[in-house]
Amino acid sequence: MTDHTLARADEVLTELVELVETARTLPMSSSCVIPRERTLDLLDALREVLPPELVEARRLVGQRDRMLADAAEEADRRVHQAEEQAEAVLAQSRAQAHELVEAGRAEQAELVSAASVQQAAVAEAARVGELARTDAEQVRGEAERYAGKLTEDARNYATSTLTELVGTLQRLLATAENGRDALTRGD
Repeated sequence: MTDHTLARADEVLTELVELVETARTLPMSSSCVIPRERTLDLLDALREVLPPELVEARRLVGQRDRMLADAAEEADRRVHQAEEQAEAVLAQSRAQAHELVEAGRAEQAELVSAASVQQAAVAEAARVGELARTDAEQVRGEAERYAGKLTEDARNYATSTLTELVGTLQRLLATAENGRDALTRGD
């Protein structure tokens, strides 16, 4: 704020104080009567000299709220998407595992004639089944880690944005307090 603006704000505040101090009191009451039109004019004059940072602070608070809502919405969307992908991969892995187990069983049935061949088929079917289960668990684990990373990334983004916003708001608060202090000192 400029010196002229500070001086004008001080004048308006002084006039408002004098207006209230010199107002007629109501009988048997601590209330007083002040001229409405004059009071409104002084308040309008004060509003005109207030720093534009107050409007900017209100805008930033609104922007912060929108960013928080957007970040939460994005995090939810990513988690939902990761869950859908994990379910799709898991379903595909189960289908492949079932096919492999069925293929192993089919091979086992064909090789029943010889005991050694039968044992090899049983071992292979078990191995294939174990591989399928291991693959399914690995795919699910990767999907869960991916969903966790997306959630963490969304939280980190929201935290970073809020930290920047807090810094901006603190600077705006310091500017407003300096202006108020200057008004109080009468500089």
